[in-house]
Formats: sequence, C-alpha cells, structure tokens
Amino acid sequence: METLSSGACHGGRQSFHSHASAATQTAMRFGVFTPPGEGPFPILWCLAGLTCTEETFAIKAGAQRLAAELGLMLVTPDTSPRGEGVADDPAYDMGKGAGFYLDATEAPWAPHFRMASWLIDELPGVIAANWAADMGRQSITGHSMGGHGALTLALQHPGRFRSVSAFAPIVAPSAVPWGQKALPLYLGDDPAAWAAHDACALIAGGARVEELLVDQGLADNFLASQLQPERLEAACAAAGIALTLRRHAGYDHGYWFIQSFISDHLRWHRERLG
Repeated sequence: METLSSGACHGGRQSFHSHASAATQTAMRFGVFTPPGEGPFPILWCLAGLTCTEETFAIKAGAQRLAAELGLMLVTPDTSPRGEGVADDPAYDMGKGAGFYLDATEAPWAPHFRMASWLIDELPGVIAANWAADMGRQSITGHSMGGHGALTLALQHPGRFRSVSAFAPIVAPSAVPWGQKALPLYLGDDPAAWAAHDACALIAGGARVEELLVDQGLADNFLASQLQPERLEAACAAAGIALTLRRHAGYDHGYWFIQSFISDHLRWHRERLG
C-alpha cells in the first residue's frame, strides 16, 4: 500500500492511498478519515457518484468535523479502476469514473471493472490490516451512482452493514437511461443480470434491509429522468422496509445538498453502529 497524502484534520487524520488490487488487476485508490483516539473505530463507507474519485466526498461533503466528534472512520473508495490498459468510454456515464459498483462480465470491461469484489472482498482487508477499524461495525452511504452502490451492496450482503443511507440515489437503474446504458454494456443483455444490481428489483425479489434513510432534492435536474425515488418508496412499502424518504425543496444534485444534510446521516449511522 502506498500513502499518497496525509494531513491532520479535526484532531484526526485524512489520508489517501493506493494499493495493487487483485480484484481489478490495477492500482486502486481510496481515502480514509481516522478520528482522534485509539479505536477501534466503526466504519462508514462513503460511495461517490459519476465522474467522482476517492477525493470527492472527502473534500466536498464536510463530514470530517462531526465524524471526529462521533468517533467514526470514513472510507471513500474510488469510483472505478483507472490506468493504462483499462477500458474507457468518452461519455461521462460509462467507463472510468462510472464503475456502478458491480463486477462486469462483458468485454472490454470484465478484466478490470470488478468494483463489487474490490469493495466487498478486498478493500476491507486492507483497511483492517492498516487501521484501528472495528470490522464488526460497518455502515454504508452514497450519492447518486454511489447511492445505487450503497443500496445494492447492502441488499446483496445482508448483515454486512448495520445501516444504509443515500443521497439522491439511482434506485432503479434498469428503468432509467443511466442504467439502461451501463448495465447491458457491463453485464450483457439478460435483464436478470441487471436486476441483481437494481435496488428496487432486489427488494421485489426478496432482498431486505431493516430500514433506509434517503434524502432527495426537489430541484435536482436528474429527479424525474434518472432518480425516481417514488419507485423505491413503492418497493419498500410493498416489502415492509422502513424507509425515511425526505424531499427537500430548492436543493439540487450537488454537494451543497450533501453538506446540508450529511450531519443527519452521520448521526443516524452512529446510533445504529452502537
């Protein structure tokens, strides 16, 4: 593991790192905020959206001050593999920066785009080996594509995360343009393969989490075309999942929105992490 940068932050430390990933066969980058104290600390995984990197949430969300007070470790993974030889697409919503938190099965993406395996099977071991992390207490959140990742990874791995939340998540990628472009290219033409990475489809198929917290801005340009939170609302109601879906007038898709409500999410997760 290589430390790319490290600095004191609110009495703790914000650092960024790279390691050689067996899952993606590339160098993968991630950030860690370690709160002050000796630990072990509970972990909140923070997944970013399209075009973002491991730095985006750490720099823009303004989460470290309260995370330091709460004794909460924040881990911010990159959003895709990168580097020479890694497949890409000129559009912002496919390829580098658009890994969709899944393992691709189709060429040319399959060799490197194995984000689910990296996040679930590999990166936690790197965290456990190098930080005072309590791996028995993990939660997950995300924004946009990262909200999709938080929801689907929690639903796919019941019991792994004590709580899950999201900001403006893509809740039904099979039914909206972003997902209808990416899922067939990454996973092939079988809709059953897409459903395994679609939060609403997973819930309809029997996957469960105990509760969800979701915030959505009503001035979000992507609300009607790409996000459609009412689909998650209907899926959770039918499944008996306790969903707190908060709609906020005047807020868009950007990080001013996340900054405005990140404290609520941190406190919500900390209560459930014990």
